[in-house]
Amino acid sequence: MRILQVMAGAEHGGAETAFVDMCLALHEAGEVVEVATRANDIRVPRLQKAGIFVHVLPFGGAVDVYTGARLRKIIQKFKPDIVQSWMSRAPSKLMRWKASMGCPRYVHVARLGSPYKMKYFKTAEYFVAITPLIREHILAHGVAGDHAVHINNFAEVEPVTQAINRADFDTPEGAPLALGLGRLHPDKAFDTLIEVAAAQPDLYVWIAGEGPQRAELEALIEKLGVGNRVKLLGWRTDRAALLRAADICAFISRNEGFGTVFVQAWAQGTPVVVCDADGPRQFVRHEEDGLMAPIDDVEAIGAHIRRLIEEPDLVERLVHNGHVRYEAEFTKQASLQGYLEFYHDILEREGLQGR
Repeated sequence: MRILQVMAGAEHGGAETAFVDMCLALHEAGEVVEVATRANDIRVPRLQKAGIFVHVLPFGGAVDVYTGARLRKIIQKFKPDIVQSWMSRAPSKLMRWKASMGCPRYVHVARLGSPYKMKYFKTAEYFVAITPLIREHILAHGVAGDHAVHINNFAEVEPVTQAINRADFDTPEGAPLALGLGRLHPDKAFDTLIEVAAAQPDLYVWIAGEGPQRAELEALIEKLGVGNRVKLLGWRTDRAALLRAADICAFISRNEGFGTVFVQAWAQGTPVVVCDADGPRQFVRHEEDGLMAPIDDVEAIGAHIRRLIEEPDLVERLVHNGHVRYEAEFTKQASLQGYLEFYHDILEREGLQGR
């Protein structure tokens, strides 16, 4: 199968990480994959190193006609069976196949990680939703039920090749340590996590990520006087080692379509506290495989963190059940199988199988 994966993408982010992971998984499974995406110092080299050909395009706004024209030429040359777009910018640059394009029939599959406005997906024929609620959103806009499926994001149990020394971040051994992972953006509620740290004088917090809210978070850390305990680590590629070093994963987003971080915590055996944003509340089971608090509730989040510090039996239960959920629902093989089965079903339905 020939698959073109298309994403504009921000400099850093969870969707961007999921995009690269799935491209690599398809490539490793023997599918012929090419990628069209923006320039990026991390994503593009990682894909190229694996042997995937990457087309670097600007994916600008409405006045950018170059990207759409180049995508058409890429499709004409590559002759894909499936063209899959990610997020909302990429599909607006694609066109639905027509005979005048001078290439074999292909099918545009749009992957939605949030309930985007459906006006962006006029050229899409089939849809992948990463949560049940996003699939319901797609169906509510008139898409037939057999044209939209729910497929989970996945996380891998990564080997820790080099353990993190807490002393490198002025964090004492034995001190309770909560880890936040994600883009420095208001949606991720890192400001709330900093307030939680301010209310608990023994709690250390690492925040691994980069983004537009950095200056604001730095100012809040200084204002609350927690700079000795709250560390902004920047964008990191050693999430497994960070999760192993931490006692707690604090994934307390205000707005989250899915949220692969809680899956990564399950995979690595780190107990997780979440807030009831759309993504986590569809998957995390309170008191069974995680602890859930209302969004922005500093007191409730803090109370959950204290329980994980003080109740080892609770930690053991949550970690065990979380790993069971991970193995059953969120492995690379489960996600890859979901995509391949959907692709093959589409091609068979459209009369394109085995061409």
